[in-house]
Amino acid sequence: MVNVWTVSLVMLSSVVRSLRLGASGCQGSRRSIATIISGNKTSKLVRERLKNEVEEMRSQFSGFRPSLVVLQVGDRDDSNLYISTKLKAAAEIGIDAKHVRLPTTVTQDEVLQSIRSVNENLSVHGLIVQLPLDSVHPIPTELITNAVSPEKDVDGLSCINAGKLCRGDLNDCFIPCTPNGCMELIRQTGVSVAGKHAVVIGRSKIVGAPMHDLLLWNHATVTTCHSKTPDLPAQVSRADILVVGAGRAEMVRGEWVKEGAVVIDCGINYVQDETRASGKRVVGDVHYTSANQRAGFITPVPGGVGPMTVAMLMENTVQSARHFLLKNQSMR
Repeated sequence: MVNVWTVSLVMLSSVVRSLRLGASGCQGSRRSIATIISGNKTSKLVRERLKNEVEEMRSQFSGFRPSLVVLQVGDRDDSNLYISTKLKAAAEIGIDAKHVRLPTTVTQDEVLQSIRSVNENLSVHGLIVQLPLDSVHPIPTELITNAVSPEKDVDGLSCINAGKLCRGDLNDCFIPCTPNGCMELIRQTGVSVAGKHAVVIGRSKIVGAPMHDLLLWNHATVTTCHSKTPDLPAQVSRADILVVGAGRAEMVRGEWVKEGAVVIDCGINYVQDETRASGKRVVGDVHYTSANQRAGFITPVPGGVGPMTVAMLMENTVQSARHFLLKNQSMR
């Protein structure tokens, strides 16, 4: 007769083995979908923290408030929408934000004069120039962004701040808002950047290039891909951390993604969708439906990187105000 205890132990061992296989996704079992990294939730936490910091500033320095100026050239509908989002976030936090709109007929010299005026205003701690410039005159974007005082360049787009970031002076510069938001979302996963292989798709001055620098100085091994990169799927498949800012709808397919990777999608694209009242819907640069079957963590579009960009603009503005207060205290 077979010993009852032996049978029981065999059955228990079989159950435990099955559970382990199921948890690890081995032997044909289907792995679970990716954990969503919510930019909406994370940005809310950032805004609440900043609101408390601003309230503390006001109580310590008799009504002091961080101040932000948004300078707009022209009247583009998309720019108006972005600006209203920024002004609303500033109001919620307690930042004094002003919107200065210049007409489309404004000249280059007039824009530069407006920037100089804000640069010299000690009561303003942050200045952003809403891009693109909507002017009937040709105005070089680089000239305008570099005219903003580095101490007030809360968009982090001036060559001074970009240069400091490039050489790793992260504590002495303003970091561009979208890459900074991406880093905050990566931190939310609990995955350490150090020692990981990161792949960035896109090399724009606003997203791709500074994202590369941030990951590098946080000790990742970084590959930057662009329109001339051969065999993009092979590069993507090596990424422990993948950040995509290419501006092409759903270009990164799920089968390219390494299992368990962190996927940060910076894309905002509109595609046709007859099921929607507007006839279109917003998608990212990553094919979400297939990628979330392989990734460990993934940002949605919308509700991922977008809200973090605005939150990091507010972060930089409060940081600039803090620097102003410290500088004034040291001069007394």
